[in-house]
Amino acid sequence: MKQSRREFIQAGSLAAASLTFASLLRAGPADPRAAPIPLPGRGLLFDKRDLPRVRSNVRDPRFAAYWSKVMSADIDDDTDFLRHHIRYNHHSDDMARARLILERAALVSFVTGDPRQVALARLAVRRLLDFPKWDMFLEGGKAPIGILRAAEVSIALAFTLDWLEDHLSDAERAEIEGQIAEKGAPACANTLYGMKHPDRVKGWSFDPQEDYELNHVSLARWPLILNSTNLKAVPAAGLGIAACLLHGRHPKAEEWLALARSSMFEFSTMYGSDGCYDEGVSYWVPTTLDVAVFAEVLWRTRGIDDRNLINYPGTIRYALTMTLPRLDGAAAPLAPRYDIVNFGDANGSVELSLAAWVARSRGDPVSQYVAKDVAEAKYHYGLLWYDGAAPAALPEPSLLDNRMLNDLVVSRSGWGAADSVVALRSGGPANHEHADRNSVLFKAHGDRLLHDPFEASYANFMEKWKLRLTTAHTAILVDGKGHQYIDGSFGTNPSEAWARVTAYATGPDWMTVTSDATDAYQLVHPDITRVERTLVFLKPDILLFLDRVDLGKAPAAVQARFQVFNEDGRGTCSADSAGFRIGRPWAELRARVRSRGALRVGTGRVAIAPAEGVYPFAEVASEPATRHSILTACTAAPSGEPHGDIAIDDENGAWRVRGAHRGRRIDVTLSASGGPPAVTL
Repeated sequence: MKQSRREFIQAGSLAAASLTFASLLRAGPADPRAAPIPLPGRGLLFDKRDLPRVRSNVRDPRFAAYWSKVMSADIDDDTDFLRHHIRYNHHSDDMARARLILERAALVSFVTGDPRQVALARLAVRRLLDFPKWDMFLEGGKAPIGILRAAEVSIALAFTLDWLEDHLSDAERAEIEGQIAEKGAPACANTLYGMKHPDRVKGWSFDPQEDYELNHVSLARWPLILNSTNLKAVPAAGLGIAACLLHGRHPKAEEWLALARSSMFEFSTMYGSDGCYDEGVSYWVPTTLDVAVFAEVLWRTRGIDDRNLINYPGTIRYALTMTLPRLDGAAAPLAPRYDIVNFGDANGSVELSLAAWVARSRGDPVSQYVAKDVAEAKYHYGLLWYDGAAPAALPEPSLLDNRMLNDLVVSRSGWGAADSVVALRSGGPANHEHADRNSVLFKAHGDRLLHDPFEASYANFMEKWKLRLTTAHTAILVDGKGHQYIDGSFGTNPSEAWARVTAYATGPDWMTVTSDATDAYQLVHPDITRVERTLVFLKPDILLFLDRVDLGKAPAAVQARFQVFNEDGRGTCSADSAGFRIGRPWAELRARVRSRGALRVGTGRVAIAPAEGVYPFAEVASEPATRHSILTACTAAPSGEPHGDIAIDDENGAWRVRGAHRGRRIDVTLSASGGPPAVTL
């Protein structure tokens, strides 16, 4: 029987859990002669001799916005917070803010020597050390577990020993190391042990003293759920870096390192061999950075080479594939210059630190292109690793059409701001996912034309939880209902919904793909026998949808929704009997629709209180039947430019689309029987 990717991952994780520390040691370094010699005084992540390069990077335009933000931070306000307002039962907010203050002030201290920043960094250290516990979760109601904050603070304080090397007394250094060993490493170890042995967990829970808005969420299944999420990589990195720091000076350092390395090895199976990642690119950013930072520290301090656990050049290409460039200057509807394919809870932009590290460690010019021309600087690691003189190159042409191993499909006409991008969300469940199987994003001429709303709530009692549902996506509904999804009682854990790519082909200026989401919809509508979407992308401006829905006995209505980007209040939508129009400031989409049954075309809004935002959509509704076939032909053009004439005909059971748009002739036939439609261009 063929395994699903997640079943394969779970099996791999169980196998990896049995690896001993000795077997992992045998895996690295691959070439002992190339291993760095751990030297007394060598920094965990950098040495003082790196300071000239870091100062040069501070002046590089790539870091201008980041450095300006760092330098404009209000020292007086941060000092007042740390002295008078920090709350020791607010790990989610106050501990996180104190840690961020520390990282920022310690960085500026290292680069500039500013005594006010030194004082602020030392005060932040003091306040972090004053926290009785370093995280807000307990095992068995007693033992702290470090799912997030304990790891973050352990890493920040460990690196602070290097940032503030000349400004800490021996007593202060000893206290920092002692608290990492007492409050940080054991909490991270408890977490990883629970994930490795969930049958031995007495019960994870929120600390009752913690004041946290999501403390109603059940943690009963978290040892299993988090084992395949970014929240496994964080404690593994925290524990591993702590173990490297305490090597030879703490009796548990080697035990902690073995647990951290085996856990990171298990987690690495969450990446496809091509570098793809399921949780979305904005979670990929800090998660993969944690994996890389631990690997770099391990290499520098112990000469153990785990820097090939994942396909780093491939995972940079995954991130690049998921970018959506915008027009520069006044024509940019949002900042920064690039946003992303925001499947699930993803948002923001790709960050440059990891790309800079891969460019340096692998000599990869595509990673350098991402670091130099695409990604945004958000973390201090980029300042340590970026080399503006390294060669950069556009990715290989094959990356213009990318079907990833997790069945995400992204096709683009080029890498410029005005180029078009089509993204299809097929594939399986993932942490931080939405009910979005077979949903589509389409960007053209610098603007989003088919959209997936941003900023869905993590809490199921909040209005914006509804943005997670199929009803808020460019996807199919059956009798107004989407496919199976979680109820939120355990947080944003994976659902049971699957879609699978069943056909995929590309050519010099076209891509076609079919994805079958029947399994996902059958969990809600048992009578469904098919929910299938076929896309034909004629680059750069023509996108065809063929949606086929079949039911066994009982007729049902089918709705195809097309979401409008309106978070900035500048999206418009209108419809008539033949199709619909979506307008944006810099681009426009027009659609013509046909169905084999009675059809209605209209507009609506996602059912969210207006105070939380207005989310318009166009809807193509096929009246109740047991067989549905809906053809939607979309054309894109810069705002104000004319659209071509598109005709859709039903010829002996096959759909034929003909016409012309912006200089391109169209003659496409989609014929279907039992399997995926045959597409003739």
